[in-house]
This record gives sequence, structure tokens and C-alpha cells, in this order.
Amino acid sequence: MNKQLLAGAVASFALVAAPAALLAQKDAPQVQLSLNKAEQRVDITVDGKPFTSYIWPTTLKKPVLFPLRSAAGTELTRGFPPRPGERADHPHHVGLWFNYGDVGGVDFWNNSDATAGKPKMGTIVQTGVTHLQNGKGQGELDVTTDWINDDDKSVMLKESTRLVFRAVGDARIIDRISTLTAATKPVTFGDSKEGMYGMRLRRQLEMPVKGPAEFTDASGKVTKVAQLDNTGVTGNYLTSEGKEGGAAWGTRSNWCALTGTVDNEEVTIVVFDHPGNPNHPAYWHARDYGLFAVNPLGAHGYDPKQPEAHFTIDAGKSQRFVFRVLLLHGKPTAAELEARYKDFTKDLQ
Repeated sequence: MNKQLLAGAVASFALVAAPAALLAQKDAPQVQLSLNKAEQRVDITVDGKPFTSYIWPTTLKKPVLFPLRSAAGTELTRGFPPRPGERADHPHHVGLWFNYGDVGGVDFWNNSDATAGKPKMGTIVQTGVTHLQNGKGQGELDVTTDWINDDDKSVMLKESTRLVFRAVGDARIIDRISTLTAATKPVTFGDSKEGMYGMRLRRQLEMPVKGPAEFTDASGKVTKVAQLDNTGVTGNYLTSEGKEGGAAWGTRSNWCALTGTVDNEEVTIVVFDHPGNPNHPAYWHARDYGLFAVNPLGAHGYDPKQPEAHFTIDAGKSQRFVFRVLLLHGKPTAAELEARYKDFTKDLQ
């Protein structure tokens, strides 16, 4: 291992020291990561049971984690392709992903096979799996990617990411520590609501909506949905600032939680925005139709009263982004989530 890689590994390890709750487990489950290069995936299991998979098939324009499962094994993300009865809008919404809608004028968020030939689109290309580690209660995966401008095939950003998968009781935890480095030129992130760390969830975790709905994807294709059947649709948002339901969208807070019932299991999905991220606390792109994303770089796109946000990484310089996704059984109180947020800020400093 060269000195630069060793230094990066040491720095990353310092970020992911095991939390007290994990260390306190007497019989922590085994978290196992299995790389299958031929199928372009890394499967993550807990005591042999599927948790999620890191995948980078050629049919996607970025690597994603898919599907996400609760500790009980309940699948929480929309199907890929969507299951019967699920909405088929926004084909770029797959699993849990990390990208942005305006990177030097290039759109990495909306890209999918539906945008083939459309200018100013970008693709995040997997370039390597540099570290795999299994363990009691915790497993780690380090990967590298290139953010490529589809028009001229230039590399705009080089990404180095550590994903940490934890199993603590009936909780599942995913920490993401991503470092973006501007390749040869400065890269400016424009103001866009389309960002940055997001997931698309099952129909049951959407919010009940009355009346017909219409969805337009990046290619301009409109999907019309007649009167929706809200049977079993139970999702509801809550932010650290007390915003609930549809009022959570476009607001800023330390964390946002989505609670609902899927296949008879009450679950809560929480996303934490790290205080060290740019423009903390972040905005929440939390939609009633199952899109749940945290965005530290947008502003005017959510609140027209705010000036446009512009964030630049100079050539050769880097910016780190840190997030936690927490999958819980049941419905925790706001106070319990606040305590978990404080643990997050201690675990990843």
C-alpha cells in the first residue's frame, strides 16, 4: 500500500470508530461483504441474511445501494424495475444513491437510459473496489468512481467513498464518507433542488395523496396517474425542527425521518446530515411520492427568498460529505432520534 493510500485509510478509519452501542453488544452479528466483479456488485449480509447490495450495472448511470432491507428483512426501496402497482416515474430513482443535478452545468441526477443523447448529462463510473472488511457488527467497503461529462468524456470529479454497514439490535446503519476531488479544473455546483444523497422508497412509504397525479422525467416524458388508491400507504416525514408531512420539503434541519408500515412491519428511515458538511443544516428533498433526499448544496431551488447557492471545489482540491442512514423497527420519538443524531456526530467527527 502506498503512503497516500495508507494515509487515506488511516484517516477514514478514524472517522468510523465503532459507536458505544456497537461495542456493548456481547454477541454482535457477523457483517459479511462479498465481491462479485462479473456481476458488478458487492453483497452485504448480516449473519447470512441479505441487508443490501452495492451495484454498478451498465443499465444505471451511477452506483447505488439496492435494495435496502430492515433488520427483519423487509424491502424498503422501490423495485428495479418497479414492482406491479408501484409508480414507474423518474427511472433514475433507484435504491440509495449519491449525485447532483448541476455540476458545472452537467446533470448527474436525472441521467438514465431515458435521457440517451440528451446534452449536458453526466455518468458516475465505478473505477475500483479498494477495501473490503468483514466483522462482528460492522463491515466496510471502500470504492472509487469518476464523475464523467457525457458530452466530452472528461473526468470532472474523482470520488473516494467509504461505506460502513452496521447491525445493532433491530437497527441497520449505513454511513457514507465521500470525498470529491476536482480533477483538472475548478468545479462549481450550481443551485439545484436535485441532490444529493437520495433514495426512492416503496409505495407503502409514500404519503397518501388525493386526486390524480402527473410526473415528468428528465426526458420530458409525462406519466399520468389517475385517482390513487391509498390503501396501505402510510408514510409521514418528521424533521429535527418539528416539520411534519409535506411541510418537511424544502426546509432545513439536522435530520429527517420517514415512518410507515411495510408488509405489516412499522419502520422508520432516518437520514442524518453531518455538521461538517457544507451549508449545514441541509435542505430536505422529501417528496410525498417516495423520494427522500438530503441536499447540502441547494437553496434557491427550495426557497425562492434565498440567494442562489454556488459551491466550488478548486482544481486538485477536495470536499468531504458525510451522511448516515438509519433503518429502525418501530417509531422512535423525536427525543430518541435527537439522541441518535448526537451519537452520529460523535462517531463521525
